[in-house]
Amino acid sequence: MKALRLIAKAVALLLILVGLAATIVPHYLDRIYYDGPESGHYDGERFFNPDGDGDTLRMPRPGGRRGFLWSQLTGDDGRPAWPNTVAVDASRPAARVMGDAMVATWIGHATVLVQTQGLNILTDPIYAERAGPLGLGPRRVAKPGVAFDDLPRIDLVLISHNHYDHLEQATLKRLWQRDRPLVVTSLGNDSVIGQVGVPATALDWGRERVIRPGVSVVVTRNHHWGSRWFADRNRALWSSFVIKLPGGNVFFAGDTGMGDGRWPAEAAKLGPVRLALLPIGAFRFVPGQMAAGSHIGPPQAVQIFERLGASTAIPIHWGTFRLSYEAYDTPPRLLDAAMRCSTVQPGARFTPVRLGQPVTIGPVVARPVAGQTDDAAMRRCLDTPAVRALR
Repeated sequence: MKALRLIAKAVALLLILVGLAATIVPHYLDRIYYDGPESGHYDGERFFNPDGDGDTLRMPRPGGRRGFLWSQLTGDDGRPAWPNTVAVDASRPAARVMGDAMVATWIGHATVLVQTQGLNILTDPIYAERAGPLGLGPRRVAKPGVAFDDLPRIDLVLISHNHYDHLEQATLKRLWQRDRPLVVTSLGNDSVIGQVGVPATALDWGRERVIRPGVSVVVTRNHHWGSRWFADRNRALWSSFVIKLPGGNVFFAGDTGMGDGRWPAEAAKLGPVRLALLPIGAFRFVPGQMAAGSHIGPPQAVQIFERLGASTAIPIHWGTFRLSYEAYDTPPRLLDAAMRCSTVQPGARFTPVRLGQPVTIGPVVARPVAGQTDDAAMRRCLDTPAVRALR
């Protein structure tokens, strides 16, 4: 009888703990990052894509959320093997690049160092070994193209949204302690960044922050979602950015799907785009897929390049962390095929660059925004044995 009473008490205590967890934990995980007036993309509690969220709410592959998480943790879903490590010739950038000259260095994933007008600008910096919470998540296969200690003094940091492979608190804290940069992000992400003592300027889509006369940052629309935990989905906003500069603008797409496809033209209205940083990876969550709702693939990246009327683009968001189903070298190979299928005019350049390799960015090419290669034409052009064989 005594043993039974002990078991009954233990069961009762367990039920109480489970009940408390069910009550407390969701509230703890569901952080309120932003509180402000309703808008065309904020309902008073959560942000949303004005062009629809149906494609970002669906899980990117069969099996639901649990199956997706298991495949991410184990890699046991039949996806093509990636190399364990990739050779990187890291570089040490110049301290400053003055005037209209521009140099861009892809450091890895969505992290790019852009140097111009005496400013050092860093996008979505991540130096972690794994892209995820608590030491979990996909492991880096390529070391950063610029070691952290070799970074020049950073003046401006852009944070596109709060996913772990784009907002890495430890790196932001190191940058703040060393350089005290201005951090610009979209609404609500300042709360996440502030958790490690780093102040950030959070702006809504369409808002502008002047850096100095003739140089400013505009937070612009894209098509994505945000979350640090499952319960806090879309409590903070996602964005792209336009850096307005005397020698031509820089466009950083952040992490994005295509959505309605009108947001690149909105960014192009802010001035000629000299350099665009466009994602091309993490798009294939089932075999043969060309894009997911939350991530563009190379064909869509080319269409965005066309709509921006950009002179030069650097493909990012590939070859650093294995986040989806495609083979390691599929994004650049498919990008090459998609560029040959496009309406992009001669003189415009959108080709892969090596990690850590400083790239001198040419001046703005005076040309009208090209007409978009429509989806049907792109699919027909890409329907070749070579492209179908890409995994």
